[in-house]
Amino acid sequence: MRDAVAPAAATDEQVPWSRLDRKMLVIHPIEEILRLLPVLVGSFVIGTTSGNPVWGIAATGVLVLVGLSRWFTTTYRVGPVHVELRRGLLQRRELSIPRSRIRSVDVEQRVLHRVLGLAVVKIGTGLSRSGDPNRFELDGLPISAVPDLRAVLLTPGQDTTPSDPAPATSVHSERELARFDFGWVRYAPFSTTGLLGVAAAAGAAFQFGFGRWIADSQTFRRAVERAEDLGPIVALAIVIVVVVLVASAAACVRYLLVYGDLRVSDDDRVLRIAHGLLTTRHTTLDRARLRGVSLREPLALRLVGAARLDAIMTGVAAQQGGSSLVLPSAPEREVRRVAAEVLTDGLPLDVPLRSHGPRARRRRYVRTLGPVVAVVVAVVAVFAVAGREVPVPVIVTGTALLVAAACALAQDRYRGLGHAVVAGHLVARSGSIDRQRICLDWDGVIGWTVRQTFFQRRAGLATVVAATPAGAGHYEVLDIPIEQAWGLIQEVTPGMAEGWTEH
Repeated sequence: MRDAVAPAAATDEQVPWSRLDRKMLVIHPIEEILRLLPVLVGSFVIGTTSGNPVWGIAATGVLVLVGLSRWFTTTYRVGPVHVELRRGLLQRRELSIPRSRIRSVDVEQRVLHRVLGLAVVKIGTGLSRSGDPNRFELDGLPISAVPDLRAVLLTPGQDTTPSDPAPATSVHSERELARFDFGWVRYAPFSTTGLLGVAAAAGAAFQFGFGRWIADSQTFRRAVERAEDLGPIVALAIVIVVVVLVASAAACVRYLLVYGDLRVSDDDRVLRIAHGLLTTRHTTLDRARLRGVSLREPLALRLVGAARLDAIMTGVAAQQGGSSLVLPSAPEREVRRVAAEVLTDGLPLDVPLRSHGPRARRRRYVRTLGPVVAVVVAVVAVFAVAGREVPVPVIVTGTALLVAAACALAQDRYRGLGHAVVAGHLVARSGSIDRQRICLDWDGVIGWTVRQTFFQRRAGLATVVAATPAGAGHYEVLDIPIEQAWGLIQEVTPGMAEGWTEH
């Protein structure tokens, strides 16, 4: 196999095409078998019941051939201007990415890749999404060749001849910003990953017929009989406790496997984030494209003093499956410390925020209490239509509890609302159940939108949207008094609000 980084060449056409490592001839067939394991199991079941085992053997042979064909039909080359990839047998794909458009390089090692000393290099431009068939992946490069390849890919290509003098390189000292702490695993149960994992496992069990087998088992029948003896309320409480315990354990295991051995380092040129026990992932983020940070503080994490940190990068979309992750769920103090390090100028995320005033507070109460009133009215209407006596004590007690919870939520949403303009950054915070605080560099803002709904106009409020090619693509300052909206835009980008303020 040729080196992953080709020798210097004047044009892309002068660079020869290379193949992936030959060890992928072992990995590709195994991955195909694992990916279509349910189909393979079904083939063996059909063959066994029909007395003809050829079905299972034929299916296995086809999957092995498909896996082998992936290596023979995949070639790539790294030219001075473009990175190109050819793959596919029946449906041929030819992908070409200008090196100047490369925004991130992720290196992933699955279990088999680690055993054989290989890696998957994922090249991101900010345009592809997770699951996109046109994503640019070099699946099967020697791990020893990855550092040089990554350095080349993150250096914009130039149309230079081999005789041109090589640019001088400066040595950057790398410092460690954060390292995985086993104590962080305790925050895993306060996310939704455990519940989603349990739901996915239950769905798979029913899809492949295990659900009926479980329902017909003696253990399940005895559990149902025991639940009937305990009563529906006690049985429901036990089920909830069991689900929470199983989901919490699943979340802790997943957190440990995905984020174990986390290391975050910085050399003033790039940020490097590495994590994972079974499948390792190395992400390199170019500081030249850093436009801020996003601090995620969902209610459950906030109650236990934890948060999550993401980088806002030009060309790296937030939907790319964690390419911008800096820290997973971790102590809030540690997250804020790392955020200040990432921002380089030490701008704290806890700068005092400007309040959005009583009108914004009233809007939060109205939007939170409105659904409560609608639910109570609907329940009373159902009893009236059914001709049954309305249980007044139950309705009053339930309404009081719902109103108290709604008021607490509304007040928390208002406390989490605010913005500030400081040291060349726009800081904005909003939300309660899924609170987010963003710190966006002024230079990353390319446009503004001032949006007012019918109810916002009546309340004299507006939502200011900052457009940016980084991260999520836009960030909102919610329910700001309309008289402050244009002042905010003028403060961040002087001159952009002129003319609109007169309308």
